[in-house]
Amino acid sequence: LGLGPMAGVAGACFPKAQTKGTEFHQLYSTGGDEHVVLEPDTNQVIGLAKYARSFLNDGDAAPSEAVLKRTNLFFTDAMLCGISALALRTNAPTVLRQEALGYGLKANHGGVPLLGSRYTTHPEKAIAANCASTREWDSNGTNFGYNPKLGHTAGEFGHPDFFPVAVAAAQATKRDGKYALLCMLLLEEIRCRLGEVFSLKSYKIDHVVHGAIASAIVYGTALGATIKEIESAVGMTVAHYVPFRAIRAGKQLSDSKGSSSAVSTEAAILSVRRSMAGFRGPADIFRNPEAIFRLFEGPGQMLSVVNDPSPNLAQKDASPFMLSVGLKGDDFAIMGEHFKLGLYEHQSAGAIQGLLNLLEQNPGLMSENAEGQKISAIDITAYEPAFGIIGDPAKKDPTTRQSADHSMAYIISTLLRKAVQGGKSGWKELMLSPYDYSASALYDPVTRSLMEKINFVHGGPEYDEKYPDGIPTSISFKLEDGSVNDSGFIMYPAGHARNTTHDLEDILDHKFDMLSKIAFSAKDKDACLAKLTNLQEKSAHDIKTIYDFDIDYKDDFKDA
Repeated sequence: LGLGPMAGVAGACFPKAQTKGTEFHQLYSTGGDEHVVLEPDTNQVIGLAKYARSFLNDGDAAPSEAVLKRTNLFFTDAMLCGISALALRTNAPTVLRQEALGYGLKANHGGVPLLGSRYTTHPEKAIAANCASTREWDSNGTNFGYNPKLGHTAGEFGHPDFFPVAVAAAQATKRDGKYALLCMLLLEEIRCRLGEVFSLKSYKIDHVVHGAIASAIVYGTALGATIKEIESAVGMTVAHYVPFRAIRAGKQLSDSKGSSSAVSTEAAILSVRRSMAGFRGPADIFRNPEAIFRLFEGPGQMLSVVNDPSPNLAQKDASPFMLSVGLKGDDFAIMGEHFKLGLYEHQSAGAIQGLLNLLEQNPGLMSENAEGQKISAIDITAYEPAFGIIGDPAKKDPTTRQSADHSMAYIISTLLRKAVQGGKSGWKELMLSPYDYSASALYDPVTRSLMEKINFVHGGPEYDEKYPDGIPTSISFKLEDGSVNDSGFIMYPAGHARNTTHDLEDILDHKFDMLSKIAFSAKDKDACLAKLTNLQEKSAHDIKTIYDFDIDYKDDFKDA
């Protein structure tokens, strides 16, 4: 199996190998936490498949209540993002939903439902449509691939877009809410831990690859695929379906940005189904010398970034990384994931916190300043990759919602406009909603005027070295009288896993209420929201019907 103890971890204790049936586990533990370790010189896909079986089907998983609660919060957040995106008739979720409706499949033949529907379709089509909805607003959580205690700081970011995979797996196998919740946690654990050890973005590969791998493993395990069938499905996913960051490049972004996870997950689920039908994909894909992992990082590295000073040319049969995944306790990756408290690209969260701090410290900026005329210049300093992702000069003239929510200038200017026109500040008071990215909002004259005052610069090593531990950012206003107000250095804004100064659940409650009012009618809102919370208490029938609600479609939103 290749599950070995972790060397060099402070406070770790290493129990003897445990035999369970034909499986062989070696674990390391820190306090009450237990982890499974997959060494580079082993078949880590087989290891992950056996770990998933142990986690889901053998009863070995024992996450703490805090872990399960946080997982449920991320699920509720993601689902409300998705349902509200459908309610406002956004393009990609609607297109993929209509496509899925053409692939009907009865539940007793493996079909699963779409959000807000009893209609069941082929699972890869339903999952693609539901994932696209979940991701459309770019407002569900974020991970930054950062685990310094193990030296795993590759920094690959990503998002919990894949919960529809876990729900579909539980629905297809008639399992209850606790099982669905474990599927969600397992998927996030695999996805995020891969992000800690391999940076896809460094090679211009889109971050959704890690989620697609995790989706194949979790869905295959739940559906009863053999270990070799899961290995085959992961091999197919990586060998056939690697998306590049062209999805997110360009002056104006498209539907491909918001639906990248959906398209990749569709391929992963299809790969599982094909493997279970007998198709055999590449084996041992993490050690495959011509798959993306060894191709870019070795051993036997064939490709490198420009001016790479030390390519890994060693000749050995190994992957470029060791993996450590949680089994028991509190130490799961989801505890380090971050919430978005509204609609914005997460790299802007430090600037948002700095802006809110400045407004709180200088309330005079929110009176007799309806056009922001008291502010002559706005300087924002941040790190890479934030500067490269949301600081492109073309983003100062966004013409699509997908570009606007990846524009630091637009995000900060919109918040500032709301503050100076509404006379109030705070995460709840100024929370960015879908309507802040409508076609009319994109061309608001005050927002556009404020955008012209923004100067966004890269802070260099001082800022770069503090990411991905935090979101190192500073923002300052130069006022018409020549004075300067400076936020100081922001590291852990509200929503960040290491923030201790804000009431996260209170702000999330406000966000959930905001999105629920868009997604559901007033009379249905509370009942529908209840379907998405307290998953541990939900029966198999509750999970089967979890999407059985009426979406309150609205006609007051014109998308851009």
